[in-house]
Amino acid sequence: MGPWKKRFPLRRSVPAHRAKDEAESDRPEAENPASQSSIPLFPNGIKVLHDCENALVDVCFVHGLTGDRERTWTADEQQDPWPKVLLPSRLPQARILTFGYDAYVVRGSVASSNRLGDHASSLLNKLTSNRESCNATTRPLIFVAHSLGGIVCKRAILLSQNSAEDHLQDIFNATRGIVFLGTPHKGAWLAKWATIPASALGFVKSTNTNLLDVLQSKNEVLESIQDDFLTMTRRLRENDKGRLQITCFFEELPMRFAANIVEKDSASLEGYTAISIHANHRDMVKFMSAEDDGFVALLGELKRWVKQIGMAA
Repeated sequence: MGPWKKRFPLRRSVPAHRAKDEAESDRPEAENPASQSSIPLFPNGIKVLHDCENALVDVCFVHGLTGDRERTWTADEQQDPWPKVLLPSRLPQARILTFGYDAYVVRGSVASSNRLGDHASSLLNKLTSNRESCNATTRPLIFVAHSLGGIVCKRAILLSQNSAEDHLQDIFNATRGIVFLGTPHKGAWLAKWATIPASALGFVKSTNTNLLDVLQSKNEVLESIQDDFLTMTRRLRENDKGRLQITCFFEELPMRFAANIVEKDSASLEGYTAISIHANHRDMVKFMSAEDDGFVALLGELKRWVKQIGMAA
């Protein structure tokens, strides 16, 4: 999830001559014309946050709606994402990756028209290419996905499982664990964004509701992905017990402008552990230090999985 507080500040009365300046200052950095020369609008694809010679596992982070492959995972006033700063010394056998895709549903210029399936296909193809480039196609893989990123991740794994191309099946075959952080498996309040008129958002000129539509609780695409994913996990449990580990995290606190974005029921998967993080939907993935309760809980899951992978190697 991207920088909510900057994107949707509380409205207040301001003098007319200041309105334009404040609208500019409310824009995310990537949408502010003054910063476009130094910050890419769409940091797409795979970026290696930490390389590891003779890595035992790849850990790939996937951001959510209006997110960014680095800023989503960077706490306020911090310079670098915590997976780059906090994980390498604590998961010394892991190569740390992050995937970026254009999940901006509102934009000052032109919003992407890509649908969820397009982003899932991009994740599958770009992650496959990255792993091929370092001869790591069979290396065990763990995903850490926030919000919509969890649905993108599920769809990518399903595409891999059903692909007619052997090299694309490697992602499904290598996946050993998935951490879902506030993923709306059963829909979310975010779908209501589709009803917000562009004029109410001030500078917004273009909207992409394709990503919002899929988050509605009765959306057929969302239900299909959920059914197919659960069918896949059941088969793995029956035929390859212990191969795929899943842990779900859910937010405890509401956002400033709404209730909880993803309630516990929607963020959980039946039969799998669900753990709370004492933060709102945006901040649940922005750890300040290794002492943060959320980080401790997440790291515990990752270390356990990596240990199991090492024992099976």
